[in-house]
Amino acid sequence: MTTLAETQPFLKRLFERLDLAPQPIGAETKHALDHWRTTRRGVAPTFADVVADLRHSGFAFRAVPEARDYEIVIGAKAVAPLLGDVAEGARLSEAPDRRGAVRLRRLFDEALRIGEPALVQFTLVENGRDRAGVELLAAPLALADGALGAVLGAMSIQRFETPAPARAAPPLGDETIIMFALGSSRALGERVARELGLALAPHEERRFEDDERKVRPLIGVRDKDVYVISSLDGEAGDSGADKLIRLLFFIGALRDAGAARVTAVAPYLSYARKDRRTKPLDPVATRYVAQLLEGVGAHRIVTIDAHNVAAFENAFRIESVALDAQALLARYLAHRLGAEPVAVVSPDLGGEKRAELFRQRLETLLARPVAKGFMDKHRSMGEISGEIFAGDVAGRAVVILDDLISSGGTMARAAHACRTHGATRIVLAATHGLFARDAETALRMAPIDEIVVTDTVAPREALAQRWRGRLVTLGVAALLAEAIARLHGGGSIDELLETGPKGAP
Repeated sequence: MTTLAETQPFLKRLFERLDLAPQPIGAETKHALDHWRTTRRGVAPTFADVVADLRHSGFAFRAVPEARDYEIVIGAKAVAPLLGDVAEGARLSEAPDRRGAVRLRRLFDEALRIGEPALVQFTLVENGRDRAGVELLAAPLALADGALGAVLGAMSIQRFETPAPARAAPPLGDETIIMFALGSSRALGERVARELGLALAPHEERRFEDDERKVRPLIGVRDKDVYVISSLDGEAGDSGADKLIRLLFFIGALRDAGAARVTAVAPYLSYARKDRRTKPLDPVATRYVAQLLEGVGAHRIVTIDAHNVAAFENAFRIESVALDAQALLARYLAHRLGAEPVAVVSPDLGGEKRAELFRQRLETLLARPVAKGFMDKHRSMGEISGEIFAGDVAGRAVVILDDLISSGGTMARAAHACRTHGATRIVLAATHGLFARDAETALRMAPIDEIVVTDTVAPREALAQRWRGRLVTLGVAALLAEAIARLHGGGSIDELLETGPKGAP
C-alpha cells in the first residue's frame, strides 16, 4: 500500500512516494525484492542468505545502534550514485552526499521498524535541475541472534532526457523554438534537432508499477513554439495506444505550462487505417484520434505518408500537415535500379493512386517509361483474399510500394504474384516499417531481393541484423527538420512536398 500521506513529515520531505507493499518497476529493485522473498526464513533472511547475490547488484548495510548510524557491508559501488565516493566499511555519516545519506538512514530506520520491505521514489536534483527518477528498496535482514539489525538495498535509476547543448541555434523567427522527443523517437528527434542546430529539450518519463505513465517538461515553455516528436507505432512494452496517451498527456502539460503553440509531430500516426466505416457500427478511429489531440490543446499535427491523406486532412479541425517520403524513396531507388526496365506495383487497389504518383516521380528521375501493375485484395475479419494481378512486370525490376509494412502478408502476396508473372528483381518500398507479429516469417518466405523503409519508426535492431544487406533504412530527419523550420518561420510546405528536403539522396 502507498502510505506516504500517513507517515511522518520528514519522510514526506525526503520522498515522493513510499510503499509498504512494494511492486518495483526497475530491474535492480525487482531482482533484490524477489531474492529477499525467496530466501526469507522466519522474520527475514540473514546477511549470509543474500551476500552471494549482492556481489552482482544491490548493497547491504549493518546498523550501528549506539551511533544511530549504518555501516556499508557490501555494495559501495552500487550505492555511489546516491552517496558519492564511499568505501565498504564506511558509515553513512561519512558519505560526501549528505542528503543521500539522510534518505538512506530514514528509509533503513523505517524498514527495520516495520520488519518488512519498503520502496520509495524520489527525484535526484543536481545544480538545481531534476536529473533522474530513483526507485529505492530497503528490506530488513536478521543478524545471527535472529534480531533485525541489517538492511538489504537496491536502487533503480531512470535518467531524464538531458542532452548536452548542441551548437548555437540559427535564428528561426521571433519566437524561441523548443523541441521534445518522446520514448523510442528520441534518436530521430536528436537527428532532427541537429539538422536545425538545436538541442532536444529535457523531459521526464516515468512508468508506475501498474504501467500508468507520467511525462513532463523539465524546462519552462511559456510563450514558446513547441514541437513534440513521437511516432505512435507499437513495440515491445509500448503499444501505439500507450504512446498516444503519453503524447496527449504531454501536450496537455505543455499547454498548462503556458506554451504559445504546440505541434504534435507523429511521423507514424496510429489508428489512421480505420478512416471510414466498412461495416455497420464501425468506429472511425482517425476522427477520434483527431478529437483527442484537439481536446488537449494541440495547435497542429504533422505526419508522414498518412494512410489516406484526404481522410487525415478532413478528420482534423486544427492545421494538419501531411508530408510524404516519396522523394526520398524515389531518389534512392532511381540510383539502385540503374538502367534496368522497371515497374511499380500497388499491392492492393486502395493504394493504386499512391503507387501511380510514385511511378510518375520515378519515371521523371529515370527519364524513361516505368510500367505499372496492381494486385487485388480483400480483407475481412483479419483474413486477406483476392488473387487477381494485372500489370506488365515480365523481365522488369519491380518496386512494390505501400505506405507501411505491418504483418507483411500483403507485400508477400504481391511479391509472389510478381515473380510468377516474370519479374526479375523485387524490391519492397514503404515509408513505415512496423514489422509486426509474423512479418519476418512472411517476408522471408517471399521472393524479395530488398526492402526499403524509412526511420519514421525506430529501426528494429535485431531484425536489421538478421536481414543485413536486404533491409535499407532511409532517414527522414532532413524532411522533418525542413518542415519544422518552414512551419516556425511561415515558409511553404507545398514547395517542400514537391521537391523533398534539400540534400536528400
